[in-house]
Amino acid sequence: MKNKNIDTPICSVDYAFRRIGGKYKGRILWYLYNHKIMRYGELRKTLTDITPKMLTQTLRELESDNLVNRKVYQEVPPKVEYSLTAVGQELIPFINHLREWGDKQIENENGKIKLEC
Repeated sequence: MKNKNIDTPICSVDYAFRRIGGKYKGRILWYLYNHKIMRYGELRKTLTDITPKMLTQTLRELESDNLVNRKVYQEVPPKVEYSLTAVGQELIPFINHLREWGDKQIENENGKIKLEC
């Protein structure tokens, strides 16, 4: 039976990858895990291949999915900090496992040393 509502996940794997799939989400979650708290500018410098518009959109999606906290300080200039939620923290062992798998595959394919994330 076809799912008529394209926004409704088909299964739990679909649900999970809708939350963390894509080019940047996993990396953002990993960087926030490693740095605990990051400001927008720090994320922008770390993710050199992302546009400001895409970074903003991705952070909003992660916040909407309760994976990232956004804390705004009422000061001039505005200060915004991002960190992982408890739900976001739950993903870290899985992201780490994917990172380890990626390291192994890169080494097998290219004979290269692992890339740093």
